[in-house]
Amino acid sequence: MNSLSLWARRDPFAEFDTLVRRAFGPAAAFPTQPGFVPAAEVTRDGDDAVVSVELPGVDVAKDVTVEVDGDQLVVRGERRDERAEQRDGGSVREVRYGSFRRSFTLPAHVTSDAVSASYDAGVLNVRVAGAHAAAGGSRRIPVTSGATEAPAVESGEPTPAAE
Repeated sequence: MNSLSLWARRDPFAEFDTLVRRAFGPAAAFPTQPGFVPAAEVTRDGDDAVVSVELPGVDVAKDVTVEVDGDQLVVRGERRDERAEQRDGGSVREVRYGSFRRSFTLPAHVTSDAVSASYDAGVLNVRVAGAHAAAGGSRRIPVTSGATEAPAVESGEPTPAAE
């Protein structure tokens, strides 16, 4: 399984994984990696994230699924390619196939309703609407200096010192 995060997320095993990859190459980190791993790219389009997966020659309607599983966007499928030709009085047949699975970590505020997918010219584009939008918005926090106390919050009720 290949994982690619859409945003920075602290992974306690990332440093160890980096050491293993440097020492033994990418195959050591994923020893059961299938033969076909489609290239993927994650880009930002405003507040949306767009995941582009190269799948030339794949019948996406029949052989590809896109789903949200918990906090993961999962693209999986199978590539089948058969070619036959006559050469020098004989026939040559080439068969290439293999299943693939790519997963991408989603932020907690993204639901499956925010995900849409399209396929054109050998590229599967999955749009995650609002992936880069702030989940709860931001609020500025006043900073005081020195030994002064934090400003009192005005609630409309008198404070004990004012009574």
